[in-house]
Formats: sequence, structure tokens, C-alpha cells
Amino acid sequence: MRFFVRLSILMLLFLGGVSFGYAQQGEFNVYNVAFYNVENLFDVINDPNKNDEDFLPDGDYKWTQKRYELKLSQMANVISKLGAAKAGGPPVICGIAEVENEQCLRDLIARPPLSDYPYEVVLVEGPDKRGVDVGLIYRTDLFKVEKFHARELWINNAYKGFATRNQLVVEGEMAGEPLAVLVNHWPSRRAKSWYREEAGKLQRQIIDELRAEKPGMNVVVMGDFNDDPVNKSMTKALGAKGKKSEVTDKDYLYNPMYKMYKNGQGTLAYRDNWNLFDQIIVSKEMLNKEGLIYYKAEICNFDELKNPNGRYKGYPFRTYAGGNYAGGYSDHFPVVIYLLKEKTGL
Repeated sequence: MRFFVRLSILMLLFLGGVSFGYAQQGEFNVYNVAFYNVENLFDVINDPNKNDEDFLPDGDYKWTQKRYELKLSQMANVISKLGAAKAGGPPVICGIAEVENEQCLRDLIARPPLSDYPYEVVLVEGPDKRGVDVGLIYRTDLFKVEKFHARELWINNAYKGFATRNQLVVEGEMAGEPLAVLVNHWPSRRAKSWYREEAGKLQRQIIDELRAEKPGMNVVVMGDFNDDPVNKSMTKALGAKGKKSEVTDKDYLYNPMYKMYKNGQGTLAYRDNWNLFDQIIVSKEMLNKEGLIYYKAEICNFDELKNPNGRYKGYPFRTYAGGNYAGGYSDHFPVVIYLLKEKTGL
């Protein structure tokens, strides 16, 4: 039986700012939807079509089967906890960045405690020269995938040989409601900002097309955008608004991470500054009082994910630091949102 919570209006206001005009209280199913950049989840098999040589036993990073298996166990444990305290189980959906291939995702969901749940995977190989892709794992008991595809980002006048991760689009049904989930990993900070702005324009075009085909479609946009919520790629190119009051039929995307960033929160740190590159954005349909309802967002900076000591104490505890194996988790913290669906027939 799906876990549910009973929430009064006051509790909703306190926890998530959801101020709808329900009677006095209601019962809701809670669905946790997460994203995690897992920092280079590579297998130990050489792929001649990818630049994966560093992540081989004889490569620069001395990436061994033992280290791979430890990484899988670490990732499975972390992902199983994302939103589980409120939703009563591991994520219904979790987008993944920096994974080498579909088999890596299958190895991941085969690890306990994820293996205790009916997870399936989606990944479409992209053109990234380093060989990392975006993918999705999802629980087949709670999310029914109908179709998926990926769009590649091509930028005119880019430097020769430019290639980046594709943008994954997964359409399906959750809680009887249509839902499209888009997973991103935009060009890195080593590229000029307009590359990410072009990625934002492509993402917006994809969403416009989805909504034109299926009016009222619930859309969740997630990813490592390599930009903060206040950057032009997010606010202008993608058109994500940081305030619910700014969301309209035309500007239909709401970014709950905007306020979190303004309050000094982040998912990764660089040169003593926090960035919030990892974000989950929802369409205006989920700000209504019916259907799937956006509840709240969280950065999951669990203690085990933090560097335990030294100059970088409290920063994400990385797998590799300065080219040396540290045995940590990732250089990013994961994020999660909660969606509610009112129970019926009570």
C-alpha cells in the first residue's frame, strides 16, 4: 500500500507553503522525485567509442572492479534515502547524471536496497566525448513509462568538435496523471555561458512541443545545469520563474531552487563559494489544487555525503579529489521534490 500522510492546512503552510483551500484536512499520497549527479559512474570495460581510458584498472584513476562495486553500493544507499522519510520509500523517479551507459544503471538498481523495489532504467547514448550520459531510474509500480527519446544539442559556431550530453525526455503516467520528466546535464563551466543558454532554449522548445501536443501535461525538468537558478540560461532561455506569483500561462515553469539559492544553499562548492547547479523545476499545472501538486523541494546533504575533515569539511565528499581516489560519494549533493495526490474514496 502506498504510504500517505494526513496534513492540515497549517502543517502545509509550515512545511511547504502549499496554501490551498481544502476543508480542514486531507489525505495525500506522497511521491518523491529526485536527481543526482553521481560523479563519473563508469564501469571497468574499455569502450573504443568513448574516452573512458582514465576509468580503467590501468588508467590514470586506477578504476578497479572493487572501486566500482563500492561506488554502486554507495549510490544505491544514498538514492534509497532521497525523500524516503516523507514518502515512505525510495524515489519513484530519480534522474542520474554522469553515468557511462545503461548497464551501469542496471548494475545500480541491482544493488540493495534498490534491488528490493521494481526499478527499471532509461538511457539514450549521447555524443559526449568523455562518455557520460544522463539517465533515469523509476519504480514500475508507481510510474508507467509510455515513451522516451533524447534530443542532441547542436550549437552553431561552436568550437570544433563540440559535443555535450543529450536531453532525455520520458513521458508516462504517475498517480493517474500524465507526467513528462526531462533530464539534463548542460555544458560545463569551461564552456562559455551562451552554450548553456542554447541548452536552455532547446529545453524550452522541447517542453513547448510537449505541451502543444498534450495540453495540461505535468512537466518536471531536472538536471545539473552548470548554472545557478539566477543565471540567464535558467531565467531567460528556459524561462523558469523563482516566484509562484510570476508563473503564468506564458511563463509556466516554477523553480523552487531559486529561493534556496538566494538563501545561500547549494549542491556543490568551488573556491569557497556554493553553487546550486542541481535543480528540479515544475510546470504550473502542479501549482494547482488538483491532480499532482507540488509540495516542497530539498537539498539532500546527508552527513555521509559531506567531507568529514580538513579544509573542505562540509563540502560534498568526492570519489576523486585532485586526481586522487578519496573513496567518497560525489562532488554534488542530490536534490528531491515531493508531489502530492489527494486520495479519493475515503
